[in-house]
Amino acid sequence: MKILIMGGTRFLGRHLVNSARARGHEVTLFNRGQSNPDLFGQVEKIRGDREKDLDKLSGRNWDAVIDTCGYVPRIVRSSAGALKGRVEQYVFISSISVYSDFSKIGINESGPLGRIEDETVEEITGESYGPLKVLCEKAVQEVFGINSLIVRPGLIVGPHDPTDRFTYWPVRVARGGQVLAPDRPDALTQIIDVRDLSDFVVELIEQNVSGVFNATGPDHELRFGYLLDTCKLVSASDAKFKWAPLEFLIKNKVEPWSDLPAWLPDSGENAGSSRVDVTKAVRAGLKFLPLEKTVRDTLDWANTRPVDHNWRAGLTPGREKELLDLLQADVQ
Repeated sequence: MKILIMGGTRFLGRHLVNSARARGHEVTLFNRGQSNPDLFGQVEKIRGDREKDLDKLSGRNWDAVIDTCGYVPRIVRSSAGALKGRVEQYVFISSISVYSDFSKIGINESGPLGRIEDETVEEITGESYGPLKVLCEKAVQEVFGINSLIVRPGLIVGPHDPTDRFTYWPVRVARGGQVLAPDRPDALTQIIDVRDLSDFVVELIEQNVSGVFNATGPDHELRFGYLLDTCKLVSASDAKFKWAPLEFLIKNKVEPWSDLPAWLPDSGENAGSSRVDVTKAVRAGLKFLPLEKTVRDTLDWANTRPVDHNWRAGLTPGREKELLDLLQADVQ
């Protein structure tokens, strides 16, 4: 098959290229050439900005396009319109952030979606991100109809993740010593290895599947204690986990998801945030690498980065020590 990928050189995009090529498909990249421009020397690249250079795609045809970087509905609708008649299938990478109510456990693809009062807003914030993705999905579906495929990932993790939202844990645990851990060992989380997601998307394209799929994992409840124990096992560190109660974290203004990545309190308005239903995707072929491999490969990749890497998520050593001291004082 001939597959056009918008983006393709950062995180999910680069793994989609790998998955597609490994399965014998021909890939073309359309991007501005600003991130890792020398990656994939054997892959055709069309340089351009999707907001103003869509004419560079004229005169070409592909079996499918994968839109990895659509955030603004106006631009996504323009891209879909420009490719109508040139590609058979439009695949849009969305997010489980489209759902409006995470207090419900077991959200499936028919769950209520977020809305934004002013649909002309294009500023991407924590509040607008989900509703804007909803409108992007709608634009693709209106243009491509039954030839549209919407994939809603959860937290994507693995090698080359620029967000550090998962990488923090394998690296921190490998460093050893006392590790501040969120809430309690049986707190839940959900993640999807970027390679599992990429293989799943390419497989759906091969089967010409349409519709909407939640794509996170694994296919069972993943407890934070097990995640951290796996990090410890993989790195053979001497880490000792100090579980900080939710009340302590709130009192000391420790932010879920950013200060302690990959974790949200699994009660109240977030009760369903780590219990999203992926039954449909699993039935359609979504498979999961062992957690040990995800952790090991993430750690191996992270260790190739500069020593002075500027972390985008997680606690600094100083802040963590401060919190551990406070936690110890509370215990005494």
